[in-house]
Amino acid sequence: MPEELDDLLAAYTQQIEARFQMPLRRLRDAVTAAPESNPDATTVVRWYGHLEEAQGLLSRAEDDLVLALELEDPVMALADRVNALVAVRDGRAMVVAHLLDDNAPGRGTPGAWRGAVRTGPAIETTPVARPAAVPAVPVRGGLR
Repeated sequence: MPEELDDLLAAYTQQIEARFQMPLRRLRDAVTAAPESNPDATTVVRWYGHLEEAQGLLSRAEDDLVLALELEDPVMALADRVNALVAVRDGRAMVVAHLLDDNAPGRGTPGAWRGAVRTGPAIETTPVARPAAVPAVPVRGGLR
């Protein structure tokens, strides 16, 4: 059992022993001999037993998981490499698609394979007529 988990159970053991003023082993024996004499002690001992059982099962499952990961480490490394290369490939494909799309944002001119480079506006326009000069309007406060 890893040290921090031993510490968890040890901390609960200390709390139980402090509350019932006796070592946990003696408390268990007392609860087994007379479970009705102290319902609180009986409940705490029962649930502490459940906690120990759950911790044991969890520790074994964690050990099995670590063992499986150690055995599969080359497979996991290969899977990570494949995922990274897929991301690189997809990113580069997006750049190529962007470069080939004349209508993509930031693409002002078509490639040489699409025709001549534009030299003027796509639509003929005429300048907007400007209104005649407006007489000066005095500014409040005398600042001008």
